[in-house]
Amino acid sequence: MAAEPTATPVLAPERLAGAYTYASYRQLIDELLAQGLTTGPNQSEALTAYAKLNEQRMSRLDKTVQLLPEVTAELARLQGRYEWVVLTEGWCGDAAQIVPVLEAIARASTGRLVTRYLLRDDNLDLMDRYLTGGVSRSIPKLIVLHADTLTEVAQWGPRPAAAQELLLTLKAQGATHEEYAERVHAWYAKDRTQSTQRELLDLLRQLA
Repeated sequence: MAAEPTATPVLAPERLAGAYTYASYRQLIDELLAQGLTTGPNQSEALTAYAKLNEQRMSRLDKTVQLLPEVTAELARLQGRYEWVVLTEGWCGDAAQIVPVLEAIARASTGRLVTRYLLRDDNLDLMDRYLTGGVSRSIPKLIVLHADTLTEVAQWGPRPAAAQELLLTLKAQGATHEEYAERVHAWYAKDRTQSTQRELLDLLRQLA
């Protein structure tokens, strides 16, 4: 599923500097919701409702995510510095479940990992280099870059393997968007970020 890391910079420093911080990403979502809108060019009452629900999910996870001891230990072993570029959108349910975990890990890294958030639909040229299965613009997508060269080290996403398998199974069975969204979010609730953290732990071990 993962492509070979590129030997050239994934994006220009100026583009990276213009990315959102977590705080400014959350602020953007809140400001748009206040106008009855969400991120991206497509707007509908349904998407805005998803974005509002996702804002609540992120706020809850911001308060409740507890990093696994193994993740904390691996962070302490990190030597280099890395940019964590995250392709996301406010209406994306998977992003709401995963972005707070990415942010929690980065914050616990004491500056070794710096998160940068880019909206998928404003960065389709980048998104199309990281398609899931070679066809799908699935998000969130984490692209790990060396901080000095902005070359790719690793990538992850759009969701833990178990959640991806569940989603594909439900779609193959003909489930509607509402049906598979409900099942997948129930999976996230039961999993309590454990699978996400363990897969990201494997990624961190690639960086050590």
